[in-house]
Amino acid sequence: MLAVFRALLARPTIGPVSSWTLGPENGTLTLHTGVTGAAARMGHRLTIVMDAWTISVDGPDDQPSAVSLVVDVDSLRVESGEGGLTPLTGPEKTIVRSNALKTLNAQRFPTIEFHAEQIGKTAAGYVMRGALTIHGATRAVDIELSVAADGALSLSTDVSQRAYGIKPFSMAMGSLKVADAVTVSFEGRRPGA
Repeated sequence: MLAVFRALLARPTIGPVSSWTLGPENGTLTLHTGVTGAAARMGHRLTIVMDAWTISVDGPDDQPSAVSLVVDVDSLRVESGEGGLTPLTGPEKTIVRSNALKTLNAQRFPTIEFHAEQIGKTAAGYVMRGALTIHGATRAVDIELSVAADGALSLSTDVSQRAYGIKPFSMAMGSLKVADAVTVSFEGRRPGA
């Protein structure tokens, strides 16, 4: 979703183009999870990177009129895990990835999508109002993008798994659970900045 905001501010590379597309080469789309339950100290707080996504932007640079983000759920990569009794190993990352794809039911719902057609300027950048679809469920959301004077772009927003019909992963009879809120963040830089 942060990438969507980056797209809002990106400049087309050839003349006065009214639409353009961006991807992972323009920034990083990251998910951060927490842990809850009686055994929470045993769990890892995960950093997950989405490696395949596309943003389509319509409208002039200074006021985009529509933005679409499509994320390939299968591109999910476990970057790291903080906490836990022991460091998260490579084989454990593979297991975590498999569990995450099952939780998201990636075979049935292969994409996460955000489509915004109401975009307004704010003091810090832009706010987009649109439809976020995860796990086959669509909800209206507002997402804010911060834009620094040097062209750096950033976004951070929390998404409730349960709001989209997702039961957060749990183990040990529920004593160790992934927290319901997942923080979605984007860091990037506007091209040419």
